[in-house]
Amino acid sequence: MRVTRWKRFRINLLIFLSVLGPGIITANVDNDAGGIYTYSLAGARFGYTLLWTLIPITVALVVVQEMVARMGVVTGKGLADLIREEYGFRTTFVLMILLLLADLGNTISEFAGLASGMSVFGVSRYIAVPLGAITVWFLVVKGTYRIVEKVFLFACLFYVSYIISGFLARPDWKGAMVSTVKPTIRWDSGMVYMVIGLVGTTIAPWMQFYLQSAMVEKGIKLKNYFHARLDVIVGCIITDVVALFIIIACAATIYVSGQREIADAGDAALALRPLAGRAASALFAFGLCNASLFSACILPLATAYYVCEGLGFESGINKRVHEAPTFYALFTGLIFLGALAVLLLSEKMQVPVILFSQVANGILLPFVLIFMLRLCNRADLMGQYRNSRLFNVIAWVTCVVMMALTVLLILSTLFPKFLSG
Repeated sequence: MRVTRWKRFRINLLIFLSVLGPGIITANVDNDAGGIYTYSLAGARFGYTLLWTLIPITVALVVVQEMVARMGVVTGKGLADLIREEYGFRTTFVLMILLLLADLGNTISEFAGLASGMSVFGVSRYIAVPLGAITVWFLVVKGTYRIVEKVFLFACLFYVSYIISGFLARPDWKGAMVSTVKPTIRWDSGMVYMVIGLVGTTIAPWMQFYLQSAMVEKGIKLKNYFHARLDVIVGCIITDVVALFIIIACAATIYVSGQREIADAGDAALALRPLAGRAASALFAFGLCNASLFSACILPLATAYYVCEGLGFESGINKRVHEAPTFYALFTGLIFLGALAVLLLSEKMQVPVILFSQVANGILLPFVLIFMLRLCNRADLMGQYRNSRLFNVIAWVTCVVMMALTVLLILSTLFPKFLSG
């Protein structure tokens, strides 16, 4: 009996390792330059107070990511492809153009994050950004899906630098644990803004398109969906554990020092140096550079995937340039424009572009979630794998909460005094 169980365990482990990738990679990219800055600011301004939000945020992330992963495995099609087939070319075209513009702003923010992180090590953005752009372009254009996925998984390992930074900051672990399980809610404008930012940085429209496309391109079969779902769940948990340690590191140092404002994630790394030591500062900055470079690769790639799927063009890393010219042209164009904007625009001029992309993501996310929910409940499309009643309740509550927070985000962005208290 023991041998049988051990064999079963080894078989399941091997299957899990074979499908490992899309879920963990997609979730970890969520901790990009913007996400790291948001978590850093939460810790710097509010200490451990907002750690509790990571529990419902993780549940919401798992629910949303599981749906698109399931659709990818069951249908063998990407999300944009399904939207075009079910809702028509015109609707898909408008959605793709809006997502493309939003992701250009997101790509700019990733290269800005790379420049900020490398500045901690004294490297000029005029060196760091071009080298970063060339690296991510060469990796995708010259690689295969298998090679690219292995590089992405390797990059995920470096997020451990934030966990180490959290320990080096010597936090109040008892206070952190209490704040994680005991919600503290104050309806003043500052805290509401921060909660909106934490939720908004976790679930982005591009993530859903990329995850489903990655499931399809990897060729994961329905018989292996249990293991693919485990990949998604593990990825969501890991990414929010990293977020927890980013908040803890900044809460234990910057918040305690009383100087609670940081301009970007690079500032957070610099602020850690006199408070937690050079090692913590260097690890934090290294994590930022890794995350920014990682995301600068995934975001343009995700955009190229779903735009080509939605408009009916060939796409995929396993295809050569002459087989999918539009796919590679989009990927190259986003990298070039994103890097060029960071090189030519001052930091002050970059802010409106990045802000536009965040607002655009907020506007588009509810529409994407509704498309997903409607598709996931189609009996003719999903068969026995459509959403259960319980799952629909959880998914719709997540959708409604996301829409409400998105409305608050947009209103607070357009009307700064909207939540003034």
